[in-house]
Amino acid sequence: MSDCGRLAPARFASAVLILFVLLTTCGPGSQAQNHSAAGQTLRVAAAADLQPVLPAVLAVFEKRSGIHAEASYQSSATLATQIINGAPFDIFLAADLSFPQRVVDAGRAVENRPIPYAKGTLVLWTRNDSGIPSLSLEALRNTAIRSIAIANPDHAPYGRAAQATLEHAGLLGAVQAKLVIAENIAQAAQYAESDNAQVGLVSFTAALTPRLRAEGHFVLVPAEDYPPILQGAVLIRGSAGAAAASRFLEFFESPEVARILSSKGLEPIQQVSAQP
Repeated sequence: MSDCGRLAPARFASAVLILFVLLTTCGPGSQAQNHSAAGQTLRVAAAADLQPVLPAVLAVFEKRSGIHAEASYQSSATLATQIINGAPFDIFLAADLSFPQRVVDAGRAVENRPIPYAKGTLVLWTRNDSGIPSLSLEALRNTAIRSIAIANPDHAPYGRAAQATLEHAGLLGAVQAKLVIAENIAQAAQYAESDNAQVGLVSFTAALTPRLRAEGHFVLVPAEDYPPILQGAVLIRGSAGAAAASRFLEFFESPEVARILSSKGLEPIQQVSAQP
């Protein structure tokens, strides 16, 4: 066999190797770059009312950016305490402004004050088989209603709103013994949905979930009955995912996310700001 014949396989193998390297390392859509983006994880501390809302937002963000995002849903008070004590979150999405302000005051936030992103709405919800013919705040006085789920006012902004509503309507004294206190607003909705409470003062985001819409019905609580539930965000100072968090916050303020929030029961801050 000639020298040329003996060298051909080696040259072919080298050409294949070069082609493989070019395909896997070159260009803006390369596997190396995609692997680098996929290696990032954004850690989100999210208020419980965002549990029905945020997964859709995070899915779009991950698709756009290649950054994986994981959320921990708890009461805003619990999350604020964890962050102040050093929990490794990158961004805090709270259900009001006071709890992220605590993070700011503790020196754990990048911003000097929380960034408002949406306004929440309180509703009164009950199961279709609860036997309550006419759902209203005044109906809570009825002796047929024996249990009312609300989030803990000390831990959850929606709990504060529920307590303020009952006080404003002159109902708190009459229904105090009926109250079933949940740790957060998601748990309050679970209590009402599972019949551990006959009715619940819950978030609009919970009431609009497919399961609660199928199993029950609700009425909006008049907005004048409770202080506005303005929800705010802060970036966590010195977090490992600071760049990813900044990128997410920019995306979170986009019109695309505003449409998702609106469809799931939150009023985007752009719409709140535009109101007279």
